[in-house]
Amino acid sequence: MSTSGKDGYDCVIIGGGPAGATVGALLASRGHRTLILEREHFPRPHIGESLMPQTYSTFKRLGMLDKIRASDFPRKESVQFVSAGGKDSQPYYFTDRDPGEWSTTWQVPRDRFDQMMLDNARDHGAEVRYGVRVEKVIFEADCAKGVTVLDGAATCDIHASVVVDASGTAALLSRQLGIREPEPRLQNGAIYAYYKGARRDSGRNAGATIIIHTQDRKGWFWFIPLPDDTTSVGLVAPPADLFSGRGNDPLVTLETEIAKCPGMKRRLAQARRVGQAYVTSDFSYRATRTAGHGWVLVGDAFSFLDPVYSSGVFLALKSGEFAADAIHDALVAGDMSGKRLGAFERKLTSGMHLMRQLVYAFYDTSFSFGRFAREYPQYQDHIVRLLIGDVFNDEVGEVFGVMGDWVDLPPP
Repeated sequence: MSTSGKDGYDCVIIGGGPAGATVGALLASRGHRTLILEREHFPRPHIGESLMPQTYSTFKRLGMLDKIRASDFPRKESVQFVSAGGKDSQPYYFTDRDPGEWSTTWQVPRDRFDQMMLDNARDHGAEVRYGVRVEKVIFEADCAKGVTVLDGAATCDIHASVVVDASGTAALLSRQLGIREPEPRLQNGAIYAYYKGARRDSGRNAGATIIIHTQDRKGWFWFIPLPDDTTSVGLVAPPADLFSGRGNDPLVTLETEIAKCPGMKRRLAQARRVGQAYVTSDFSYRATRTAGHGWVLVGDAFSFLDPVYSSGVFLALKSGEFAADAIHDALVAGDMSGKRLGAFERKLTSGMHLMRQLVYAFYDTSFSFGRFAREYPQYQDHIVRLLIGDVFNDEVGEVFGVMGDWVDLPPP
């Protein structure tokens, strides 16, 4: 069902991560001429290994479920929190509220997972080019018409009916248009590394994501089990706490904080680090809109939300799915207006705002999810639904009407 001219594409996608691969697979499978441009050569390391259960339906639609099931990725069916003093909460088991297969998800090494996603897009008919750097999006008046790329030593223009920015935190197009806005209260950094031999729980909690408060509660650790007895360990905190002092050596900072954290120290007592420590910024932001005439933003190119609940890949997949449907409808109708291409914006941003409010509650040092759940047991299910990513509905947000009396929550 290609609607492009012979010299152009129906859709060109900037970035081959999960968001871009999702858009590419879904559009190509519907007959649209689709090109994915990835500046790096895969496989490549990437942060963000933990998935949310609500990715299930998108994986099913993409034809990815059997591929993931056949992998050695650890199964994840719970999230657990650990206090600054080292006390473990009861795990939040996703399958307790719904025992279906869709309530279990996976912990994924992103180098392998992202390659699988991009290979899947190619299998569905998308063209994929590696090592191509997009310099800018081409506009005629206010309408996107394609991209200018650097491919090796050559610069050229590639034309398309729709340009999708899936460039991740580089956020190429929102920066080009000046429509990116920071989230002032969620400005953190992260230092992370990988360890072998870490102590894991047994049984249903063996594949859990564990979130552990630091001693001063200014930051937190993630603990994510991966294949081959490898565990991803990361420290998230304000940049002033991470990147000043200790000679500005991120590894020294990470291991000093591990030694001060009872919940992390006991899990890594017999572990050894493999490889270097990595540094990244987790500065939260959002573009002021998802689409304009001839262009769409998806995944982190649209918005990055703090990683505490592992929502990044989930929102990349869902925004990619929503965008692909809107782009398909626009191409069939011959209407590349921002209104048509951004038809999913309200649904996406409403769901993201629910996750955003949950993030604010986590960072409020006076707030306790345990105390809240004991006071309002009728909202326990709402919290579990949020943790699995069940945010695109009209019911689960009811919890914030009450939680707003406990926490200073952000406006939409």
